[in-house]
Amino acid sequence: MSVTIEKAQKYNIPVIPMKGIVAFPMIPISFEILRDESVRAFEKATSSDSYVLLCAQRDISVDEPKESDLYKVGTIVKIKQSIKTAEKTVRVLAEGISRATITSIVLKDGMFTADVIAKTVNVADNGGAKAEALIRVVGKSLKRQLDMVPNVPGEFIKAVDALKDPGLISDFISSNILVSYEDKQFILEEYDPIKRLEKLCVILEQQAGLLRTEVEIHRKVKEKLDKNQRIYYLREQLRIIQDELNEEDDSDYMEYLLKIRKSDFPEHVKEKLEKETRKLEKVPFASAESTVIRSYLDTCLEFPWSKMSKERNNIETAKRILEKDHYGIKKVKERILEYIAVKQNAPELKNQTLCLVGAPGVGKTSVAISVARALNRKFVRISLGGVRDEAEIRGHRKTYIGSMPGRIADAIIKAGVKNPLILLDEVDKMTSDIHGDPSSALLEVLDGEQNKAFRDHYLEIPIDLSECIFIATANSLEGVSPALIDRMEVIEMNSYTSTEKIHIAKDHLIPKQMKRHGISARQLKITDDALTEIINSYTNEAGVRNLEREIASICRKAAKDIVENGTRKVVIKAEDVKEYLGSRKKIPDRISESDEIGEVNGLAYTAYGGDVLKIEAEVLDGSGNLELTGSLGDVMKESAKAAVTYIRARTEALGIEHDFYKTKDLHIHVPEGAVPKDGPSAGVSIATAIVSALSGRKVKHDVAMTGEITLRGKVIAIGGLREKTMAAYKAGIRTVLFPKENLSDLEDSVEEEVKSGLEFIPCSTLDDILANALSEMIPEIEFDLGSEIDGLEGKSGYGDLIPENDISVRRPGTVIN
Repeated sequence: MSVTIEKAQKYNIPVIPMKGIVAFPMIPISFEILRDESVRAFEKATSSDSYVLLCAQRDISVDEPKESDLYKVGTIVKIKQSIKTAEKTVRVLAEGISRATITSIVLKDGMFTADVIAKTVNVADNGGAKAEALIRVVGKSLKRQLDMVPNVPGEFIKAVDALKDPGLISDFISSNILVSYEDKQFILEEYDPIKRLEKLCVILEQQAGLLRTEVEIHRKVKEKLDKNQRIYYLREQLRIIQDELNEEDDSDYMEYLLKIRKSDFPEHVKEKLEKETRKLEKVPFASAESTVIRSYLDTCLEFPWSKMSKERNNIETAKRILEKDHYGIKKVKERILEYIAVKQNAPELKNQTLCLVGAPGVGKTSVAISVARALNRKFVRISLGGVRDEAEIRGHRKTYIGSMPGRIADAIIKAGVKNPLILLDEVDKMTSDIHGDPSSALLEVLDGEQNKAFRDHYLEIPIDLSECIFIATANSLEGVSPALIDRMEVIEMNSYTSTEKIHIAKDHLIPKQMKRHGISARQLKITDDALTEIINSYTNEAGVRNLEREIASICRKAAKDIVENGTRKVVIKAEDVKEYLGSRKKIPDRISESDEIGEVNGLAYTAYGGDVLKIEAEVLDGSGNLELTGSLGDVMKESAKAAVTYIRARTEALGIEHDFYKTKDLHIHVPEGAVPKDGPSAGVSIATAIVSALSGRKVKHDVAMTGEITLRGKVIAIGGLREKTMAAYKAGIRTVLFPKENLSDLEDSVEEEVKSGLEFIPCSTLDDILANALSEMIPEIEFDLGSEIDGLEGKSGYGDLIPENDISVRRPGTVIN
């Protein structure tokens, strides 16, 4: 046998790195190109002679290979066809030409390019007797391997039999039979056809050994499964024999059956559970279905189908508990007492759902806990914040893996009775997605006519929710579906006044935190002045949550002082607060000390309560532009435009130049520009600021206002009057101008302390607002009564505007109310 080298040529060729794919000479190959550098190499190849080097990666997990990540031997292929897909990939059909060894490779212009030596080695007479013997050995190994692999195409065996060239046979078998790309690369790197066949024999024998091991393992697994199936049939036969002989064993299903029969569950519940127990009897103990049925039975047996707590409908006890637990909130307490009184007179009346709406920290959850105490009901809380799956309410079907009851059923199980008080916390924070709308699932829960037979998907047994009391809480009703609101009675929980916060702190917060920190009343005292300083300068909230945090901080520092220095008693006064809590976190609202032109005290409602909102207007020479700054929302901008339109329609009556919208620019600004602001209630404030700036009349510094305006100058109702007036009172305002339509709110919601400290003027039109907000025009010239006035007439041009019994000279056209 003689070996000859036919060709050995050098090429510079683009390279495409391959993940887990090895190409062979004379063998067609189909592959996809995904990476950008590979696409560039492909494009360069197709733009010239369509030749490219396919080189396998050593590690297929590397996404951006370097030179060291590639094998040194690859295959030069010629691209026959290519298709670009919609996923920005390229599908390529190519044919191997020859093996090639990389001498150098570089990454340039976003692709690999290599200098390679391509050569083809042939043997004379197809290798002679040794090659023929090796081919027979390879054929036998291949046959044994194919016997263990089902569904091998007959065309493959015929193709192998038809081949005579030893090199081509080894390449063809390696390309189609070898599993590991490392084995394929091992064959590819051998140029000598005879040695290549020898290596292939070794690999085929190793691969056949692995297949034999896999077949043996598969046989053992099948035997074990057959044995388990045989045991199942024998057990079934044993069960039938026991039934015929009226014998019973002590299996789990009998325990479940005894528990069900001894329970006081309703008959329809017992029937359902006994049916599930009979299913358990028929399935193997270790099966997945058995686990599902056991979990279901355990859950249903734990559910309180008949157990109830004894309710206490005593209005005096309830009143005492509510007064002890909460200060203020008279309307909320009154409504809850009414609810309890009705329950006392008509126990058969179905429960109504209450919805407590208010800012964070005003005590919505604690009110619900107090109601549960007053009624002697078990209390359980369901947090609905972020819930977006309907199955969270209705439960999952028990056939699914990891299924469980819904939150309503789970809450009743935790309470241990069928009539608990369930708090649906944060109903406004629920969302919806492709899994359904949980708020829609709550409609049945809260409807007294439907919840008698609420069906949880997991339990599959109707649940009577009519005995439960539901109390929902929300920070705002925005985003809550109207249908859900319709099923609840909404009770507003307003923000607390400073006086109320002081009482709450003294009666509840301070004793609670002192007990938590191990401090007695003899060791720590916080004065009322100190509490006022904390409320006004360290908290900015409608409720008392942050106030409690600040009190807790004082208690910690006081405890440290008592332990370290042996202090017997710590007294916190107003001047000591800074030492314990640091510098002030909030500057209290203060009004201007003097009247200003174009500056108005508006009143705003925020999540933290009320606020005094300064609104400024400035007039500049220009061409009628309107500039609005201060992070104003669309509604507030529309209010400003409506105000300008109204003023243009009444320039003569307001004493303003009729063409100001052509010759003047208006700039309206609301300070604290980083804070977004919106709402229609600033309409009167914006209009007053503009009138003041255009007419030159000053705005009274101790007057604040709120109200929405129309194009006709009417002042219409707004919301949040209680919080707004409270902010005005704290800021030192003396007079509040508000819409006449809000008179009922003034009587019902505004605190008596605020009513006695402020003057309230109801206004129907913007003229009423301006009459009470703008000061008189400052006289430009003053005269004594007498001949000096007569001497002025006809000289200054103002004589025709001087009224009788008036000593001031006014600007032309100025209206003074």
